[in-house]
Amino acid sequence: MSTIKLPYDLNCDLGEGISNDGELMPFLGSCNIACGGHAGNEASIRRTLLLSQSSGVKAGAHPSYPDLENFGRKHVSLSKLAFQNTILAQLELFANGANELNIPMHHIKPHGALYNRLAVDEVESDWFIELMLSHFPNTILFVPPKSVIERKANEKGILIFREVFADRTYQDDLTLVSRSHPQALLTDPQHVIAHIKNMVELKSIKTINGKLVPVDAETLCIHGDNPAALEILQAIRKTF
Repeated sequence: MSTIKLPYDLNCDLGEGISNDGELMPFLGSCNIACGGHAGNEASIRRTLLLSQSSGVKAGAHPSYPDLENFGRKHVSLSKLAFQNTILAQLELFANGANELNIPMHHIKPHGALYNRLAVDEVESDWFIELMLSHFPNTILFVPPKSVIERKANEKGILIFREVFADRTYQDDLTLVSRSHPQALLTDPQHVIAHIKNMVELKSIKTINGKLVPVDAETLCIHGDNPAALEILQAIRKTF
């Protein structure tokens, strides 16, 4: 067993229709529950919330563009009103389920293409922050480090957790490598551990081009739909 301590909350995207939620939950500090945009519905939200409650895992909402067909991984061009209405509907679906079970809504983490868009887009970031200030001003927002949405949240006093990915590769500007790239997703647990060790020991991310980019973060994500998610989490527990 290593003496290196993992200095991050460990989170995972769950409630996405994959059957491994119960296996992954005991390894986590927090989870992001799909709430209807890319996956999930009232029943799956409740089921995943109960799993999180029984495991002592903090639960957050995982909204997306309205894109079930592409699992929320393609940008959807919306007006401001349509954008805010679809995100709010998802957040309220989650919040209503959490309230019924007396489970606190710990955080909000955008999913997929929405997450990536908010990292770089001034307009949609403004729309998202405006919605949070109106409806969820005291909820933590998970954001990419050195992103547009991080800056906007800080400017408006939204509490943030900066998030890094254990199983995704990065460009030199700290944007994620496109999922169309064959090296975008890390599935070998040892590659993931090496990736995390750079973050922990060097406080840096080693990009796909081999560059070390300094980064600070509070939470570390594993994707629940990664085919090696359980093996990766087991390797993290063994290593740290």
